Amino acid sequence: GPGKQYRDGPNRNPDLAWSDLPPGTRSLVLINDDLDVPVNLDTFNKDGMVVSYEQQRRLLCHWILVDLDPASGPIRIGEFSDGVTIGGKPGPAAPRGARQGINEYTGWLKNHPTMKGNYFGYDGPCPPWNDEIPHRYIFTIYALDVPHLAVEGNFEKPAVIEAMRGHIL
Repeated sequence: GPGKQYRDGPNRNPDLAWSDLPPGTRSLVLINDDLDVPVNLDTFNKDGMVVSYEQQRRLLCHWILVDLDPASGPIRIGEFSDGVTIGGKPGPAAPRGARQGINEYTGWLKNHPTMKGNYFGYDGPCPPWNDEIPHRYIFTIYALDVPHLAVEGNFEKPAVIEAMRGHIL
């Protein structure tokens, strides 16, 4: 915000559509990453300082969705996330019989007294207000040859990536 503080936004997942899926697609996996999160947090949201464009950056996962039926049609705005949920949204069960993994807000907020918890599903952008670069958010959809991805319980992105090996069409 202009006063250098955060304001909760609507935290609604965006509209997403796909087409021309490969023959034999039995399920979809969606992963959403921020490509521009600073590795060093010493200047993150600090008054009188900037997060330099020269700083080393890393990915931060905002959303993991698995077992999405490829015939179920586009994802509508707010269908999987609509609002900020203190302590994280429940999961892994999701609309359309899909499942959602734990996003990286779980680790990011683990020491926050009121916000800590398991953050399943989509949680949107919240870049530092003093960053010199705009953040880029990538949504990747994977077409799989299996209807159910072999991840169980409270899964995270690394487990999804590993379980997809040999199943990506």
